[in-house]
Amino acid sequence: MNVDYTDIKPINLKGEYATFSNEEYGNHQQNNFDIWMVESDSPTPLVIYIHGGGFVGGDKSKYYDSSDLVRLLDAGISVAVINYRFMNEAPFGILASMNDSKRCLQYIRYHSKKYNIDKNKIACTGGSAGAGTSLWLAFNDNMAEPKNEDPVLRESTRLTCAGAFATQSTYDLCSWSELLGLSKKETAREKFEIARAFGFKSADNIDLLKETKVRGELDFLNHMNKNSSPFFVFNKQVGGFPTNEDHLNHHPLHAKALKDRAVKVGVEAIVYAPEIGIVDESGVDLVDFFLEKFRE
Repeated sequence: MNVDYTDIKPINLKGEYATFSNEEYGNHQQNNFDIWMVESDSPTPLVIYIHGGGFVGGDKSKYYDSSDLVRLLDAGISVAVINYRFMNEAPFGILASMNDSKRCLQYIRYHSKKYNIDKNKIACTGGSAGAGTSLWLAFNDNMAEPKNEDPVLRESTRLTCAGAFATQSTYDLCSWSELLGLSKKETAREKFEIARAFGFKSADNIDLLKETKVRGELDFLNHMNKNSSPFFVFNKQVGGFPTNEDHLNHHPLHAKALKDRAVKVGVEAIVYAPEIGIVDESGVDLVDFFLEKFRE
């Protein structure tokens, strides 16, 4: 999907235009973001929204009418909403899309003075693909490249915290059958979809189970360790055997897997999957969680 952003003026629910719109952070047409900057004499925290769409669609404009965006701004938190290339575009696969979001995070850090951002107080959040990307950033160790010729890529990728709605627990899609208790074998169509997510154009003559390098890179659940960023998850889907692709992708057992791993490695997590009985006793929502983490 090619969108001409030239004449688009992002405006939020309060009728406030973005401070900077369609800022370019890379060479791809989709490498752009909007940012609402809070007026402040000192650098402010920042929340970055990453849209969903299965890594094949969606747009940053989804969050222009977000009430949470307004709550954050009212609380003194600047907000950015970003776009990224889709996985069916070179260099292909989910990893390419997530690396764009990583670069955007690093670009904003590199230009923190321009955007008056506190580099040590940045969170990411989103739904579905944006949720998984946020958790991928939160759970990975610092992916900065200190010796890279590009100064943007030398910046830290660490987050203060992350938020995820309708999330997946890992993008090692080969592990979903066990994780969700599925006994059936993948169809040819499902194998093709997994191959495409891994960055291959076809599943022909490929043993996807043996593609350990890309599976490891995409397995953010397994990346979670005691040093990972605190995170918030809300998956509202019902339990049971997945009835369609949307149910499969956003199943509450994804949330359970994340919660179980967090308990095992000792990471703070607020997790809600109410349809299978997972409700955090604190009752806090995403914005309250972010505000608390930024105050620490």
